[in-house]
Amino acid sequence: MTFVQIHEHGLPATSERIGTREFLELTGLSEDMLLELVRMDWIVPSTTAQQEHLFVRMDVLRGRKYRRLCADFELSPVAGIIIVDLLERIEHLEERLRDLPIRR
Repeated sequence: MTFVQIHEHGLPATSERIGTREFLELTGLSEDMLLELVRMDWIVPSTTAQQEHLFVRMDVLRGRKYRRLCADFELSPVAGIIIVDLLERIEHLEERLRDLPIRR
């Protein structure tokens, strides 16, 4: 659960998290698509005391990839999730390979 701290003058602290409306605008996902991804625990937002979802930058990047892949290749939600997860694993492995010392 994420709490928003109130500073002097009654203004909330800045946050790296965004609300549902901004998330939908940034990703191009429909609300139904987002609810399905949350229901499947693929995107796990924080929840405020008012039961509003808050998302992080990585959620936005994953949501964009998911939407593009599903739209471009007419994939089912589960297939889109699997492909995005596999792409992320490949990226992670490539990063690890780059970090390995070169032996000659």
